Amino acid sequence: MQHLALSGSSALAQEDLSMFGRDPWWLIAVKAVFCFAFLMLTVLFSIVWERKVVAWMQLRIGPNRHGPWGMLQSLADGIKLMLKEDLVVKRADKAVYVLAPIVAAVPAFMAVAVIPFGPVGNEISIFGQRTTMQLTDLPIGVLYILATASVGIYGIVLAGWSSGSTYPLLGGLRSCAQMISYEIAMGMSFAAVFLYSGSMSTSTIVESQQDRWYVLLLPVSFIIYIVAMVGETNRAPFDMPESEGDLVGGFNTEYSSIKFAMFMLAEYINMVTVSAVAVTLFLGGWKAPYPISSFWEGANHGWWPLLWFVVKVQLLLFFFIWLRGTLPRVRYDQFMKLGWKVLIPVSMVWLMLVATVRALKNEGYDFQRIVMFVGGAAIAVLLISLVADFFRRGEKEEPAEEPAFDPMAGGFPVPPLPGQTLPPVPRRRPRRERELIVSGGVDTVSDGIDKDGKGGDGA
Repeated sequence: MQHLALSGSSALAQEDLSMFGRDPWWLIAVKAVFCFAFLMLTVLFSIVWERKVVAWMQLRIGPNRHGPWGMLQSLADGIKLMLKEDLVVKRADKAVYVLAPIVAAVPAFMAVAVIPFGPVGNEISIFGQRTTMQLTDLPIGVLYILATASVGIYGIVLAGWSSGSTYPLLGGLRSCAQMISYEIAMGMSFAAVFLYSGSMSTSTIVESQQDRWYVLLLPVSFIIYIVAMVGETNRAPFDMPESEGDLVGGFNTEYSSIKFAMFMLAEYINMVTVSAVAVTLFLGGWKAPYPISSFWEGANHGWWPLLWFVVKVQLLLFFFIWLRGTLPRVRYDQFMKLGWKVLIPVSMVWLMLVATVRALKNEGYDFQRIVMFVGGAAIAVLLISLVADFFRRGEKEEPAEEPAFDPMAGGFPVPPLPGQTLPPVPRRRPRRERELIVSGGVDTVSDGIDKDGKGGDGA
């Protein structure tokens, strides 16, 4: 991978992590508290912002009572949840029931430890001590983020199982299925970034986007990651684990008070985390946008990188809110089909295409020859698929006639599947005849009278 990932005209920034691990313990504690406070304040703001933006989209009045312009509404909600009565279900596995919200919330905080808020070479002064704007970094920093996101899903699964109820269990199983299907596509979208940057370190990936952000070089990877991150965070229109329409509330149905608040906190912190990862891998991280960085040399120095990073994260959070206020919830089978039959095959083909282009560039081929090779291969694959589809249609036999659909086959009524039709309903009597019978009139069928007024026995 290191050999493949050489930039087209200039070598990428070398992976140098010597700046990390040299801070005193008190400075590490200060930076950890800053990361925690950044997440908490962003969550408090995001909740109010979401309620106001969705209210604006749906022509409603958002929060406007608690604090100026209703900005303290989320803080009031948190205090209310902490003061509510904490109920524990009688049939729940109490140890796992209490542990599940902690397992869901703690990993959500851990991922931000490797997110760079500023350049490694630009040291800032904190109480007279020079340090970088990043808590720490690892040679496999992105894999660390994937690992923490995977651990957090255990909290949702354990919450659904330990509640001792049917609907929470279904929500937990749905969340597990989502994690399996969407993290595969997410991981392959990361692999394309690794091929271009030559590193899994978050700080090195940002440094490698000096000339061009990866959202322009790897647009398909960015789109796949955006869809996968919405599914990973269980947000609308992919909020199947907690869809109130068919699961009442999903995995957190039997939770109340502070434990319920921890699940909501984990959801919003995961939104901030996946947005920060998207900014780091595809949107240049802490780097200033192009028009600003072109005429202002100091845009990427001092505390200014923190501003650009926060603005980009807030734009992605607005994208989450926009989706929730715009798109309806999809069916669960459609959601899983999107993950397994669309995102994963597309990400695999795209990854092979990116690896081929990087290999040809390393061999010294110019851009026109690379486009010719890749285009020729794509046309050949399309021709082969068309020929195979033509022969497959020729050999296709007539489908056997399916038996009639029986809605009561299992002992209780079930809806028909796609392609099945309900049997015809017997036609009822006209309304006038029903009224005549009810009012004491003559029932021509039951009394045996034919249309001519004669008895059915010929009398």
